[in-house]
Amino acid sequence: MKITGRLLISLFILLMHQRASAQKDSLILKNRDIIVGEIKLLSKSVLNIETGYSDNDFTIEWSGVKEIYTKGQFIITLSSGLRTSGIIRSVPGSDNVVITDADKNTIQVKLDEIVFIKELESSFWSRAKAAIDVGFTITKENNLRQLSVRSNLGYVAEKWQLDGYFNILKTKQDSIEPTDRVEGGITYKYLMQKNWFLETSISFLSNTEQALKLRTTGKMGGGKMLVYSNKAYWGLGAGLSFNNESFTNETNARNSLEGYMGSQLNIYDTKDFSILSTLSVYRSFTESGRWRADFQLDAKYDLPHDFYIKPGITYNFDNRPAAIGKETDYVFVFTIGWEL
Repeated sequence: MKITGRLLISLFILLMHQRASAQKDSLILKNRDIIVGEIKLLSKSVLNIETGYSDNDFTIEWSGVKEIYTKGQFIITLSSGLRTSGIIRSVPGSDNVVITDADKNTIQVKLDEIVFIKELESSFWSRAKAAIDVGFTITKENNLRQLSVRSNLGYVAEKWQLDGYFNILKTKQDSIEPTDRVEGGITYKYLMQKNWFLETSISFLSNTEQALKLRTTGKMGGGKMLVYSNKAYWGLGAGLSFNNESFTNETNARNSLEGYMGSQLNIYDTKDFSILSTLSVYRSFTESGRWRADFQLDAKYDLPHDFYIKPGITYNFDNRPAAIGKETDYVFVFTIGWEL
């Protein structure tokens, strides 16, 4: 019986050791809790870690982490714009961490200077992101029916990222022509040191409100993240744009070479609330005096189980529209969504 008991104890210790070995990364929180597992991602001030004792990943506010120790290799971005890869180990008794790359080169930085961490050899799905929002409005007056669907997806690699979106808005109302708005696009961004980037994109828009059958816009340019921290990021970009348009009325098709400037602001270190705002302004080189602008503002509130609610507004301006008196168009939506 004693031999059997010792054998069971030894087997139990062996299983616990193997289990602990699989959980290679560890965190010490400011409240003195210790979490051991596999770090997946730090983005927008939230760290995800997978543990062997929970069915779901833990999400932890980065500001609540006191020390971090990793054994795996990670892609790491600092607020200064420096991009590197390696393991991370805190310096006990300080707010500093040491990052050691594959060649054993080291740098020492403050913990709060780290704004992005991603597993270097993570699977496809752990590098991907996706979300879909749906909203539906019904009113008795004028028999109004409105459906809105908004979706986006993305993929992040060590030096580049790919983002896409597809949105639909359909409105029907008695005694009024139906309104259809469909838009989508894809953007490739090459990430460089010191928060500089190059990007190219293609997008399309169909909008019955402005008699726009199809607008296809290709852009190529670059920019810089002026602010990149665990509270927010703000980037500016500029470049060239080629615009091709066809219309649902008698207006002739247009081709235009444009210059553009853009801005994107994301504020996210506010508990479960975040704000994303984008603005693009286009000035035509081939159509004298023509300019247009696109603006979008989304406010997102996170709910349990990866659900969220999101009110938002999209605004478009064109000083030379195909439909007279339709220089502006705006859409306000309130949706419920889920993200991967």
